Amino acid sequence: MSEGAPAERSDRVEQHTLFENDVPQPLAARLRPQTLAEYVGQTQLLGPGKVLRRLIEKDQVSSMIFWGPPGVGKTTLARIIANHTKAAFIDFSAVTSSIKDIRAVMYKAEENRQYGEKTIVFVDEIHRFNKAQQDAFLPFVEKGSIILIGATTENPSFEINGALLSRCKVFVLQILRSEELLVLLHHAMQDERGFGGQKIEIADRMLEAIAVFANGDARTALSTLEMVVLNGNVQADGSIQVTPETLEQCTAKKSLLYDKNGEEHYNIISALHKSMRNSDPDAAVYWLARMLEAGEDPLYVARRITRFASEDIGLADPRALEIAVAAYQACHFIGMPECTVHLTQAVVYMSLAPKSNALYTAYEAAKRDAVTQLAEPVPLVIRNGVTKLMKEVGYGDGYQYAHNTADKLTDMQCLPDALLDREYYVPTEQGLEARYKERLSKIKQWKASRAHPGQSRK
Repeated sequence: MSEGAPAERSDRVEQHTLFENDVPQPLAARLRPQTLAEYVGQTQLLGPGKVLRRLIEKDQVSSMIFWGPPGVGKTTLARIIANHTKAAFIDFSAVTSSIKDIRAVMYKAEENRQYGEKTIVFVDEIHRFNKAQQDAFLPFVEKGSIILIGATTENPSFEINGALLSRCKVFVLQILRSEELLVLLHHAMQDERGFGGQKIEIADRMLEAIAVFANGDARTALSTLEMVVLNGNVQADGSIQVTPETLEQCTAKKSLLYDKNGEEHYNIISALHKSMRNSDPDAAVYWLARMLEAGEDPLYVARRITRFASEDIGLADPRALEIAVAAYQACHFIGMPECTVHLTQAVVYMSLAPKSNALYTAYEAAKRDAVTQLAEPVPLVIRNGVTKLMKEVGYGDGYQYAHNTADKLTDMQCLPDALLDREYYVPTEQGLEARYKERLSKIKQWKASRAHPGQSRK
C-alpha cells in the first residue's frame, strides 16, 4: 500500500488477530512470490518484452481479468502488481462480500482518486458475483476510480457481465509445466521459508513425481511436498527421510482437473467427441478415462456416444447406434467401475467406424426450412380423410399406397409446393452409406421418369 492510503482499508479486507503469528502458514503461502523475478510460469504474458510485463513495469495497469485453472498464480500475480504499482491495493472476496461492502470501498476509492491516488481492487473468484454485484463495479471502472483485477477459473464470456467484460482486458493463464513445478519444488527445498533450514532426504525422482502428480497446479505441488516431508521418517540425527512408500501414500489418488458443472467438463467431452470424429481411438480412450476417473456419470458419457453414433457415423455404419445403445444399457445394468470396458468398446468402435454427418446436415437443413416456412401446408394427397367433409374437400384424394405397386414406389408429392425440389439427405460414399446413396439415386431416377409435365423432380 502506498503512503497516505487510509489504514482502515486493510482492516476491511483482512481481519487480523493477536494470535495469527502463532499459526504456521502452509508452505505455499510462505513461498508466495513477491516479485516478477520470483514468479514462475506464464512466460507468454510475463516474459521479457511481453505485454503484461511491460504494463506492470511501466505502472500502466488497467482493469483486467485473469482466467485460468486453480494454482497457476492468479492471486500471486495480482499481489505482485500491487507491489510494483503506485496504487492502494484492496483484496476482495466474491464469496463473502455484499453490494453494500462493494459500494463502501468504491466510494472510498473515488475519494482517493480525487486526491490523485489510484486504487487496485482484486476480486478473487469474480464469477461468483451475481449480476447486481458485478454491476456495482461498472461506474467506478468507467470513471477510473478503481483498477479492477478479477480472477476466475470459469470462462469470462459466460460468467462475467458483458458490460463489465468489455471494460477489462482478459489474460489467459495456463497450467504450469512439470519443469516449472520442479523449479518451485527445488526452490522450496532450498529456501529458508521452506525446508532450506532442515535436512531432508528426498530423491530428485520423487520431486519429479510430485510435479507430474500436481497436474499443473503449483499449490497442489507445494502442498504435496509439505505433506510428504511432514510424514517422512525422522532419523536419529533429526533429519527426515522421504521414502517411495510415503510418497505413494500421499499421492494415492490423483486429483484430476474436472468440474462436472464447469468449463473443463465441456472441454473434455468435446475432446472425446472430436477424437472419435478424427478416428483416433487412443485419444478417445484417454479422454474417456479422464472423465470417468474424475467421477463423471458413465450414463452421461454413454448418451453423448449415442448422439455421436448418428451425428458423425449414421448410415455409414448403422451398427454404431446399436453399439452405443448397448453400451448405455450395460452402464445402466452394472455401473462403475465395471462398465468402463463397455464404454471403451463403444468409443473405439466409433473411432474406427466410417464417418458421415449426412443425417446431421439433413436435419439441420430441414430445420431451417421448418422454422422459416412454418405456414407450408401438408399436401392434400397425404392428408388423412377421416371424415366425410375432409374427403369432400380433397383430403387423401389421389393417395397411392406404395405396397400395392410392383416397385413399392409411387410418384406422389409429399413435400409442400414451395419445397418441392429440396434435398436434405445427401448421402456420402463412406461405408455402407454408399449403398444407400445408390438406392436413393435409383429412387430419384424412377420418380423423375414419371414426373408429370411441369412438375420438377431431381
